Amino acid sequence: MKKVFHEAGTRGSSQLDWLNSKHSFSFADYYCPERIQFGALRVINDDVVKAGMGFGTHAHQNMEIISIPLKGALKHKDSAGHSELINVNDIQVMTAGKGIMHSEYNASETEDVHFLQVWIIPEKEGLEPSYDQKTFPDLNKDGELQLLVAPKSSQHNSLKINQNSYVYRAKITSGNTLEYQINGNANGVYLFILNGELTVDGEILRSRDGIGVNDVQSLEIKGIVDSEFLIFEVPMH
Repeated sequence: MKKVFHEAGTRGSSQLDWLNSKHSFSFADYYCPERIQFGALRVINDDVVKAGMGFGTHAHQNMEIISIPLKGALKHKDSAGHSELINVNDIQVMTAGKGIMHSEYNASETEDVHFLQVWIIPEKEGLEPSYDQKTFPDLNKDGELQLLVAPKSSQHNSLKINQNSYVYRAKITSGNTLEYQINGNANGVYLFILNGELTVDGEILRSRDGIGVNDVQSLEIKGIVDSEFLIFEVPMH
């Protein structure tokens, strides 16, 4: 087993008048050679955007981009003609492919929006840009793994991306245990803790900590307190 541990307080940051962003991996002016990526997982940005503000129109290429609102709502517009509102429990995926222009703004004029933006490197470059969005129900069961994103080739009723990657949302209550089985033999798993405190194979993680593990077939996750987290399973090569 190989592990990398990213404590919340060691993340990079970007501070602007309208933006407070924390970076689990190297991004913008934050550069750490040990934290470029975890396999195909390139970016986890933990963003808080002030009311009425946001990211103006900008370009992306050759990246699978996933937006996960945690509080509030986002307004999305892109050069492919999509104009959407993304609320809590909505997940957005966008294939930048050979090139797309888009903007993301806080939909509220009075309250902050808090969301995660995740980038996963696609298995091929130069793809046609695409966009999709899906609303997921609340997590109701302890230990439930809710599949948000899966490979395009899969038959799962989830959003799809151009990579052999899976994204799950899960929660676990104090004292209970969840065992996660790896889908792909060449894949690693990165857990990002949204809130709470838990252990991953004995390693304690708290809110906004991350841990990447590879060369394993399964992971044991145990709740110390009631916790919610994301699982990113991605190819390591």
